[in-house]
Amino acid sequence: MEARVGIAVFVLNAEGKFILGKRKGSHGANTWGLPGGHLEFGESFETCGERELLEETGLKVQNLQFLTANNNVFRDVTPNKHYVTIFMGGVCEEGAEPQIMEPEKCTAWDWVSWDEMVADAKIMVSGEGTPSKELFLPLVELLLQRPAFSISRELVEN
Repeated sequence: MEARVGIAVFVLNAEGKFILGKRKGSHGANTWGLPGGHLEFGESFETCGERELLEETGLKVQNLQFLTANNNVFRDVTPNKHYVTIFMGGVCEEGAEPQIMEPEKCTAWDWVSWDEMVADAKIMVSGEGTPSKELFLPLVELLLQRPAFSISRELVEN
């Protein structure tokens, strides 16, 4: 079995919040994850991130750039899957709102802060309490594998 490459996009608004979508119909169903998808042959990270974001949300991103990467093994699906997730970050136009462009893949979009996402991940890892959003594995693993990482509008504006 080969590892695949996934692209996940932190697209930030003027308040420094980013969008999470409620996944449907694939591994990670009913969890909340960043917009993104599979890197196609010969495609750059930036092109993939821009394409996937537009296809899924209707949003265009500015200043899209590489942020970090992590390693994810999905043992809860058959067959097991292994992904390297490339995290990209950028900003959207002020007042832009995500649309559900692929209802067969995503049922909702919501703006969240970094602190809100971290709080949900900590609850999921500890098993104590109920997170407000059950997070997709790559987001939880991002916090475990890259504990010093955080996202901010300043990070992606420069």
